[in-house]
Amino acid sequence: MNNISFNINKGEILGFIGPNGAGKSTTIKMLSGILTPTNGSISILGLNPTKDRKKLAKSIGTVFGQKSQLWMHLPPIETFNLLGVLYDVNSKILKERIEKFINLFELESIINTQVRKLSLGERIKCEIAASLIHNPQVLFLDEPTIGLDVVIKKTIRDLIIKMNKEQEVTILLTSHDIQDIEKLCDRVIIINNGKIVFENTMKFLKYNYLGKKIISIKSENSLNLNEIEGIQILKQKEYTAKIEVDTKIHSIKDIIDMIINSNNIIDITIYDIPLEEVIGQIYKNQDGENK
Repeated sequence: MNNISFNINKGEILGFIGPNGAGKSTTIKMLSGILTPTNGSISILGLNPTKDRKKLAKSIGTVFGQKSQLWMHLPPIETFNLLGVLYDVNSKILKERIEKFINLFELESIINTQVRKLSLGERIKCEIAASLIHNPQVLFLDEPTIGLDVVIKKTIRDLIIKMNKEQEVTILLTSHDIQDIEKLCDRVIIINNGKIVFENTMKFLKYNYLGKKIISIKSENSLNLNEIEGIQILKQKEYTAKIEVDTKIHSIKDIIDMIINSNNIIDITIYDIPLEEVIGQIYKNQDGENK
């Protein structure tokens, strides 16, 4: 890491994003006490994650999308009870808390099913519930929606918002999905090569860097796109095309209406600008300011 420094406010959902290898997971592991930094200092809730790891563990939770904290051959209810014992949660409080999460996360139908038999979306819901058993004040979510379909992603996002509001949990979220960051975060930090390259509000990032969308089109007829203002044609063949739309000029709905009015469309797919391009644009702007 390259002398990064940032604060997270109580009750905030902070987006911590960047390309693969940028240093996101390494930072989370240092914040949670899993890794020890070679220099610098870290304070979580007034505690040093390295020196006060056991004490801090009772106040933080972690969810790594690619690494499970659940026992795969046990049903989630057994893991919840085991975690309650490990964190020394009062048995009455533990029972009430588990019942609350079963209702909140809609786990009734799967709570007694072996984790290995659950779908990925079901498992992630249980992972998040498990991370909250000891009532942490801070939660680290590292790629919680990775590999999930669109419907389950929305469910997980809704759960994150609920627990942030109802449990007042402070959340540090990493994700390669811009929609996760856009829907959940008030503030965003972008990291690349162990260095912070952007820190500002989601509103600022969205207006200045996420105002473009990529649309892939397939048509029955020879595509006619040349007369549509506000689009840039990235690639075009006779019946297919990929275009870039600046939503500051036209809304996605308006552009799609114009395309459909001029063509016999078979299929349309809308994408976000790749995160790497967003970071590249931020670097480009920084270089321009530094000259």
